[in-house]
Amino acid sequence: MASSQRFRAVRVKDKSPAAVQITAEQILREAWERQEAEPKPPRQKITDAEELAEYRMRKRKEYEDAIRRNRYGIGGWLKYAAWEEQQGDLERARSIFERAIEVDYRNVQIWLKYAETEMRNRNVNHARNVWDRAVTLLPRVNQFWYKYIFMEDMLSNYAGARRLYERWMEWKPDKHAWYAYICLLYTSDAADDLLCVD
Repeated sequence: MASSQRFRAVRVKDKSPAAVQITAEQILREAWERQEAEPKPPRQKITDAEELAEYRMRKRKEYEDAIRRNRYGIGGWLKYAAWEEQQGDLERARSIFERAIEVDYRNVQIWLKYAETEMRNRNVNHARNVWDRAVTLLPRVNQFWYKYIFMEDMLSNYAGARRLYERWMEWKPDKHAWYAYICLLYTSDAADDLLCVD
């Protein structure tokens, strides 16, 4: 009986419009302005190796739990790998990228982040391995080819870049790829070979 009295409608006595009308936009703006920021957790200062090990173990458990709950959420995998790279543990980051590739090898972002991580840490042979696997498994993704060739070009490995373009041309890419190939031949003093490009 008490609950029915609590939900009883309140009767409005004055049904005439108010002198000052307020729009929904004004209500939302005022609510947004009055909203208080959530307090941030205090920054933890790590003083010794034992605390650092505990912190890393706790964070790894959080990341592992998150990817266990949402196995196909690639963002969780990428954040975990980036965190491991930030901690300086590149072997663990590689392991995480490899596990993510096992989950979804068709995801372009995984391959890009993996190769960029290797390049950022100056592991050229590992980066070559990642790019080569990416272009072998997903040869129709032009971005992989462009980035792989760009890396070889930056390393002044023009012969390797040319071989990559020749591999790519077997897949008959769009005209932009052909134009980039011609530019490489032109800039790498292989202008005589321009007549051979079909």
